[in-house]
Amino acid sequence: MKKIFILLLSIACASEINAQDAPKTNPKKTSKAKKENSEITVAPKRLTVSHPSDHILIQFGSDSWTNKPDSVRTNGGKHFNFYLMTDKPFKTNPKFSVAYGLGLGTSNIYFDKTRVDIKSTSPRLPFDQTGNQFNKFKVTEIFLELPVELRYTLNPENSGKSWKFALGAKVGTLLKAYTKGKDLQTTGVSVYGPTYIEKEYSKKFFNSTRLSLTGRVGYGNFSLSGAYTLTTALKSGFGPEVNTLSIGLTVSGL
Repeated sequence: MKKIFILLLSIACASEINAQDAPKTNPKKTSKAKKENSEITVAPKRLTVSHPSDHILIQFGSDSWTNKPDSVRTNGGKHFNFYLMTDKPFKTNPKFSVAYGLGLGTSNIYFDKTRVDIKSTSPRLPFDQTGNQFNKFKVTEIFLELPVELRYTLNPENSGKSWKFALGAKVGTLLKAYTKGKDLQTTGVSVYGPTYIEKEYSKKFFNSTRLSLTGRVGYGNFSLSGAYTLTTALKSGFGPEVNTLSIGLTVSGL
């Protein structure tokens, strides 16, 4: 994941540098007509609008599973997303624009004295709360996502000091799913020491497609963001039908 993140960031920076260093072409020189008593007309100046680019979106904040039964004891969660976007302003009204792109989205759900056995051969995902438990345990999903936004900027001529709003959606495909347990304990006593870590990888129980509704509101390069998945985190019939709610901060730029 780190290699993909670095690659996307390098592409974004290279594109921005090339855009800034692109040579400007000189307009063609036209000869002046030598006519007496000719009328001189002045072409109206075009309004140049510095539209918000927001080519890079970095999002982080909290995640939670909604509609979960009492038997699934979660203990909060977090997310980190990184997207490269292109922005297309409306010709009729530069305050509005459509943006779309590509990036990575992650979701981490933490559990309280619960071991989620994603390597189980059971037809339904077990949430084991008996026997030895990890002091810290989480389920992580990593998605390749395509976000789309309808954006509105109150003052497009000075987007760095303007209110911004965005509504959209994103669709993703599951790249990786795994669990991570730290410090295995029995009756509160560490078995292998506090630095012991156990990871298990499997996508068997998880929905391979994630469709989410998204929204943002903010000022300048910072905004509050939220997302809610219309698809369930687990496959139908493989576990409880839980959805993911994300609330956090978005940092945008370039």
